[in-house]
Amino acid sequence: MRPGFAVVGLGLVCAAVMGCIGPQRVVTTRTLLAEMTDLRSLADYPDPPFRCAQFSSYDRRSKSPSQPEPPEEGWFANADFDQYLRVEERAGRKEYVMMDADGPGAIVRIWSANPKGTLRIYLDGSDQPALEAPMQDVLGGKVPGIPVPIACERSMGWNSYFPIPYARHCKVTSDANEFYYHVNYRTYRAGTRVVSFDRRELDSLSDVTWAIAGRLAAPRQGAQTTRAADALPVPAVRELKIGAGQSVRPVRIRTPGAITGLALRLQAADPVQALRHVVLMIDFDGEQTVECPVGDFFGAAPGINAYESLPAGVCEDGLMWCHWWMPFQRSARLGFRNLGDQEVVLTLDVDATRYQWTDRSMYFHARWRTEFDLPTRPMRDWSYLIAQGQGVFAGVAFTIANPVRQWWGEGDEKIYVDGETFPSHFGTGTEDYYGYAWCCNRPFTHAYHSQPRCDGPDNYGHTAVNRWHILDRIPFEKDFRFDMELWHWRPDVRVTSAVAAYWYARPGATDAFKPLEAADLRLRLLPRYVAFTVPGAIEGEKMRVIEKREAARVDPHLQDGASGDQTLLYHHDTKIGDKLVLGFDVDKAGRYRLLARFLKSSDFGIVQWSVNTEKAGDPVDLYNPTPVLTDEIDLGPVTVTAGENRLTAEVVGTNEKSVKQRYMLGLDYIRLEPLP
Repeated sequence: MRPGFAVVGLGLVCAAVMGCIGPQRVVTTRTLLAEMTDLRSLADYPDPPFRCAQFSSYDRRSKSPSQPEPPEEGWFANADFDQYLRVEERAGRKEYVMMDADGPGAIVRIWSANPKGTLRIYLDGSDQPALEAPMQDVLGGKVPGIPVPIACERSMGWNSYFPIPYARHCKVTSDANEFYYHVNYRTYRAGTRVVSFDRRELDSLSDVTWAIAGRLAAPRQGAQTTRAADALPVPAVRELKIGAGQSVRPVRIRTPGAITGLALRLQAADPVQALRHVVLMIDFDGEQTVECPVGDFFGAAPGINAYESLPAGVCEDGLMWCHWWMPFQRSARLGFRNLGDQEVVLTLDVDATRYQWTDRSMYFHARWRTEFDLPTRPMRDWSYLIAQGQGVFAGVAFTIANPVRQWWGEGDEKIYVDGETFPSHFGTGTEDYYGYAWCCNRPFTHAYHSQPRCDGPDNYGHTAVNRWHILDRIPFEKDFRFDMELWHWRPDVRVTSAVAAYWYARPGATDAFKPLEAADLRLRLLPRYVAFTVPGAIEGEKMRVIEKREAARVDPHLQDGASGDQTLLYHHDTKIGDKLVLGFDVDKAGRYRLLARFLKSSDFGIVQWSVNTEKAGDPVDLYNPTPVLTDEIDLGPVTVTAGENRLTAEVVGTNEKSVKQRYMLGLDYIRLEPLP
């Protein structure tokens, strides 16, 4: 291996991998664990064959794209939690059934945004669960034998990729409700020999499981390597200059084999633009199956955003690398097209190995598309990939330019396989598909899913996310379609979206991507965000919380038109008599007129305000049928001291029209005007 590709001893894991690629075709927990880091197997159509699908808590009102109801109540309905197949009574408790599937099969991923209760997995009709533990422990890597990062929390999303095979049947339940979930699973062809999971295996497979966990924890080191004796000679490309508008094909391999790794550096006067304008092209046996901007190809565009996953990553120093297996029967050719207006300099290492092509071997595909200025209404399904032929879907890297702070990714994934009229994967939110939750803007990295970039504040700016389907790969025999709902909280903005899709397919497969042109590669970077603030405003969301009801919450709340874009929200288990006490600083003591701006909504209460021990004005009714900011309200004169003062909000009642919680309140800001 050349510099840029790590070589590690595979030890026990290699033995496990060999167990699933020899003549033995029995599916076991061991063989499934081996697949978790086996990128080579992605290039072979599965044997034994299987179908991959998903149970989830998607809103059951979504029945058909042609529904006549308003979008929020039909195909784009968004109550994507607390939805189950049924509720069962067992041993005096209620169990909410998340999955019920005939086998032979295997669970390959479980996700939740808010795991609750005890998770129970029943196999083959048994009344006793094969796995029983708090759901948060199962998905958080706290069950002995299912370690981090096989199961872990990342940016508020909880995922377990530990495989659970079953011979005849699987049912998954929780004894709590009101949570979001996905359960991804395989169903093998009838007659496939599957050995059902037994919890005692967690001890007997401990060495293998910890070795897999170690490889996932250091995924660049964990990619499989090939024997030096099998390596194909591919000269490194150094200081390759590509002028504006030029195309080059610097790498040709004229013997059967497989590309097993790329390592690329790019230099340019404006590297961020160049990473989008230089297009990577690869053809195998005369079929061009890869056409993608180089920055997007490595999964973290726009720009250099460091992260590390199993198939691809970007280093802090700008090195971009991937470990996808890319086999071919006779030849491979790799090149670049510079559709920008500046010269670039590339350095490139290509690793290749001998490979025996079979009737299950597939070409690697990576294609890219973008759409500029997408209006956020009407809601729509935006296509990630449409492909025809026999193949396996392996993942996507997505980027969005969002010109506002509001959340852009409420939309659900919808994946159709082999002519399905209703998707066999129907998700609960874009960030949920990418393995995190609650529109969290914290960048994170994981072997299978990452958020390398999120500019902020909140979800303003450029966001890059990716997800790789390794154990949860999705085979298709005839065709494949992946749509993602465009579901933005703001109805009046335009976003720019781009996606790179990765899949494998047998020769002759086709897709709906169009050849890239210079106009497709425009990269309009959003400026650093500057929020409008009212001069002299003391922002509610920045005040110190001195006192509140223990069970109640105080959070910043994104609100259109608010000073600083946010209000302070007091909510969750609020009651009459509650006192929320906030601290704010004043430079000069004296007598001031108190002016304030509030947020009203349908579940807000009536609030008496005071400063220190002095009441400020009459109680303010904060009810309104819809969220709305008030005009600035004069609460009269108050006396303040130099240093910290106390602003108290006491809930004294509620409007008779108020609903749900009824006693919430929202504060945008206060402002003090000196009195003579």
